[in-house]
Amino acid sequence: MAFEGLTERLQNAFNGLRKKGKVTESDVRDAMREIRLALLEADVNFDVVKDFVKTVREKAVGSAVLDSLTPAQQIVKIVHDELVNVMGDAAVPLNKSEHIPTIIMMVGLQGAGKTTTAGKLAKRLIQSEKARPMMIAADVYRPAAVDQLVTVGQQVGVPVFEMGTDHDPVDIVRQGLAEAAAKKNDYVIIDTAGRLEIDEQLMQELTNIKELAHPDEILLVVDAMTGQVATQVAQGFNDRLDVTGVVLTKLDGDTRGGAALSIRAVTGKPIKFVGQGEKLDALDVFYPDRMADRILGMGDMMTLIEKAQQDYDEKQAQDMARKIQENSFDFNDFVDQMDQIQGMGPIEDIMKMIPGMANNPALKNVKMDPKDIDHIKAIVYSMTPKERQDPDLLNPSRRRRIAAGSGRSVQEVNRMIKQFKQSRDMMNKMSKGNFNGMENMFGSGIQGRMGKMAMNSMVRKQKKNKKKRLKNAKRFKS
Repeated sequence: MAFEGLTERLQNAFNGLRKKGKVTESDVRDAMREIRLALLEADVNFDVVKDFVKTVREKAVGSAVLDSLTPAQQIVKIVHDELVNVMGDAAVPLNKSEHIPTIIMMVGLQGAGKTTTAGKLAKRLIQSEKARPMMIAADVYRPAAVDQLVTVGQQVGVPVFEMGTDHDPVDIVRQGLAEAAAKKNDYVIIDTAGRLEIDEQLMQELTNIKELAHPDEILLVVDAMTGQVATQVAQGFNDRLDVTGVVLTKLDGDTRGGAALSIRAVTGKPIKFVGQGEKLDALDVFYPDRMADRILGMGDMMTLIEKAQQDYDEKQAQDMARKIQENSFDFNDFVDQMDQIQGMGPIEDIMKMIPGMANNPALKNVKMDPKDIDHIKAIVYSMTPKERQDPDLLNPSRRRRIAAGSGRSVQEVNRMIKQFKQSRDMMNKMSKGNFNGMENMFGSGIQGRMGKMAMNSMVRKQKKNKKKRLKNAKRFKS
C-alpha cells in the first residue's frame, strides 16, 4: 500500500519527540531532519520538501508550541495541516457544463491507465449522478486501444463511439460529439492517444482535439508509481494543454507517494481522483485531509464508511444488526459479510483505515491472500444447511467430515470455527455497549489514545442512555 515507508519514518520522528516530554528547538531541528529525509525517500519533489520543512519548522518553534503541555502532538498537527495545504486543502469536484454534454478529455502517457480510468469515471458518473455518458475512442495508435475501450464500455454499460484506427483522431472526436448531441448524452469522455514520452506530434494532436471539443475538463492521468517523473510529466502536459485536474493511478501499488505530495505544489492543478485497484469501481475522490490522515497513520474512517455504503442495503443491515444482538449470526451470514468486505478491497488496506490500527504492530505484516477466504468458504460450503445455521452442532466427527469435504486439515477447521465464535461473541457484546477486553485493539501513541477515547465516549454514551431509560421507566411507574 502507498505511503507505508513514509508513514513509518514520520512516526519514528514523532515518537522521538514524544519521548522527550519537553521539546527544545534542537529537538525540533532533529525531527525536521528526519521528516526531510522521509519525504525525499518517498520521492517528493526537492523544492516541495524544502518549502514544507521550512514552513513546519517556523510554526513548530513558536513559544505557543514549545511551551505547551503537549508539544509533540501540536507538531504532529502542524505537519498534518501542512500536508493538507500542500495537497490542496479540499476536494475539487469535476467541472460541469451549463448545457449537456459536459466534455471530459483524458490525456497522459502510454501505460498510465487512461482507458481504464475513462471506464471507471463513466461508471462513477452513472452511480453518483445517474448520468448517461458516452466514450469516444480517439487513440488510433496503440494496438488494441479501441477494442480495450469497447470492452470497458460493455463492462460498465456505456456506449463507445469508434471508427476504427484508419481515421484522423480529430475527425473521430468531431463525429463522436455530433452523435452524443443527437443522443443527448450528458457526459462525453474522450480517450486520447498517449506516448512513451512527451513529443511534439502527441501534443499537437491533443491541442487540435482541445480546440475542436472545447472540453470542460482536461484530466491528466498519471501513474503514481513513477514518483518524481509523474511530476515532470504533469508539468509538461500542463504547460501545453493547461490541464484542469489530475487523476493519480496505481496508488495502491508499491509506490512511495511522492507524486501525491508534489503535483499540486508544482503545477497548481488539483488531484481530483485517485485509482486504487483494477476493478472498475476503484476510483475515489481525492480528499487532501483524508490522505494526510493516512500518511500520518491516523486511518481514514470516512472513506471506509463510503466504501461500505456503496453496496449498502438498509433492510439487510437491519437484519444483520438484529442477528448480532440476538447472537443468532450464523455461517451463512459470515460468508455474506466476507463477500461484502472482499468487494471493498484488500483486507489489510481496510484495516489501516481504522484509527489506531494503521500502525498496530499486529497488522504490520498482515496479508490476506484471496485464497485464504476461498479456503474458509470451502469449509463453510462443506457443512450441511443445519450446521451452517447452528455452529453448536459441530462436534469432532462432523468437523472431520467437513475437513475431508473441503480439502483442509482438521486443525484449520477447528481454528476457523473458534475464530467465528469469538467474532460472533465480540459483535454481540459491542451491540449491547460492552467493550470490555477490547482496549488492546488500538495500540499505543496518539492514534491509540484517539481510538480509546472514541471507545470510551461510546461507552459513556451507552451508560448515559441506559440511565435515562431507567429514569424514564421509574417516572412512568410512579
